[in-house]
Amino acid sequence: MGQHFTKDEGDQSEIDVAELQEWYKKFVVECPSGTLFMHEFKRFFAVQNDHEAAEYVENMFRAFDKNGDNTIDFLEYVAALNLVLRGKLEHKLRWTFKIYDKDGNGCIDKPELLEIVESIYRLKKVCQPEEDPGAPRLSPEEVVERIFQLVDENGDGQLSLDEFIDGARKDKWVMKMLQMDVNPGGWIVEQRRKSAQL
Repeated sequence: MGQHFTKDEGDQSEIDVAELQEWYKKFVVECPSGTLFMHEFKRFFAVQNDHEAAEYVENMFRAFDKNGDNTIDFLEYVAALNLVLRGKLEHKLRWTFKIYDKDGNGCIDKPELLEIVESIYRLKKVCQPEEDPGAPRLSPEEVVERIFQLVDENGDGQLSLDEFIDGARKDKWVMKMLQMDVNPGGWIVEQRRKSAQL
């Protein structure tokens, strides 16, 4: 049968042959060349005319491009879909960290996080404090400051991968803010629906 992958709850979820074939059909339709290029990826997420959204999607593309050849092949595509649709929480957080760590130095500093938060604010219009749904939204700067207050354990002004993961696991608000309610799985499913209607 298909390859088994573990869900957050520890269950086994099987990618069956039919699902893999469906993913392949979609990939071939979207990428007849057999590789997905950045411009196609941006078109897939419909962000060509939105600079902030395009920048976030570019970072996502680079995170999916495992071999760094500036394309996503079918194996990278399947790995990406599996991660966003079925991946364990820790793997998703590692992937998110990789997107946020724009300079690749292994830490996220305030300017990097602020740039991402601002981009995602424009994309999703989220970040209302959970405690009081009627309260005004936090500014991107306030979100970054609060995350650093709660997560930067050693106070060095940078979030390490361990601090990032631990902070997200310990605090629901931090988890929500670090993930920023951006659900690539949801985007992928929505894009599938849209292209199926065409």
